[in-house]
Amino acid sequence: MNKNLQSIAIIILGLCIVLGAWLISSALGENPEPVQQNEEYRYEFLSPNDNNIIIFDKQTGEYWRRYIDSTEGPTEWEKQPSPVQ
Repeated sequence: MNKNLQSIAIIILGLCIVLGAWLISSALGENPEPVQQNEEYRYEFLSPNDNNIIIFDKQTGEYWRRYIDSTEGPTEWEKQPSPVQ
C-alpha cells in the first residue's frame, strides 16, 4: 500500500510540474499591448565621468550638459546640439 501512495504522489507531482510549466510558458507567450511613452520617463540623467553631467530628452533628442570643476564649482546648464538630425 505504501508503494502505491508513493507512486501516486510522484505522478501528481509530475502533473503539477508540467501544468505549472505550461501556465508560465503560455503567460510569457502572450503579446502585451505596446507601452506608450510615458512623460515620467522622458528625460534620462547621464554621468559619463565625475566632471560631466548630461540630461537627455528622449522625445526630442536634445540634451543639456553641465561641467563640474573642483576649483570653480559647477557651470551653468548649456544646451548642446542634438546628435540626432
